[in-house]
Amino acid sequence: MKSANKNFNIFVPDGSSMSAALGRTTHLAIAAHQDDIELMAYHGILECFGKKDAWFTGVVTADGAGSPRNSVYASYSDEDMKKVRMSEQKKAAYIGEYSAVVQLGYTSAQIKSPNENSVTADYIEILRTARPTYIYTHNPADKHDTHCGVVVKVIKAIRALDVCDRPKKVFGCEVWRDLDWLNDDRKVVFDLSAHPNISASLVGVFDSQICGGKRYDLAAQGRRRAHATYSESHGCDSATALGYAMDITPLITDDSSDIIDYVLSQIDAFKSDVENRLKKMIY
Repeated sequence: MKSANKNFNIFVPDGSSMSAALGRTTHLAIAAHQDDIELMAYHGILECFGKKDAWFTGVVTADGAGSPRNSVYASYSDEDMKKVRMSEQKKAAYIGEYSAVVQLGYTSAQIKSPNENSVTADYIEILRTARPTYIYTHNPADKHDTHCGVVVKVIKAIRALDVCDRPKKVFGCEVWRDLDWLNDDRKVVFDLSAHPNISASLVGVFDSQICGGKRYDLAAQGRRRAHATYSESHGCDSATALGYAMDITPLITDDSSDIIDYVLSQIDAFKSDVENRLKKMIY
């Protein structure tokens, strides 16, 4: 595949060709930043880990230049951080036995711009080559602007495909906003209990972020553990780690559906649930 961005980079841990690595992909994560994949798409990694008939590929859209930095990284320039972040992402791909990791190297401004078409064009190229069954991306209720820019462009890219080439499911996952507020009947629940050592290693390899003052390793573990306990009020824990996602497949099966209306319908459902529960206690 080709990209309009000179910073484009692809890494295939097992040394296969780029076309083979993308062509065998069944589970694809499209994320904004390095380490977002490991935070939000561990379910996809687990589904493919150690298997020969399922393969996980990650796509990182941003170049990593705006990362916070501290400790040994305090004096690093933006160019230095780009190299560090790219290297860390490749390490995660090796640990997680990814089929490939594609790093597109766009700026956050490009990702957030409604008029920037290069990012969407790259997504389309990747999707046409990989033809994944499942896609993990950011959820459209995320509070990080760059994450929202990614999911909007992912939806646009999928809608540009022929219907027969589109994925079976698209999941909008948690990073900068938890999804425990989704009503249970609208919540996609992922059991992330398996291989906790791999889970910890995948997030822990991003040393520049952890030393930069963001303990994503502890936060990811805490969120998943909390979900496992608080998911059900009247039953014993059946998992040690859970992840949540919003099913955004309806946005790629009906091209006329509005992204904003769809997200607001999830919020309205939550509002109704809270209202009805309180009414039972008051009236």
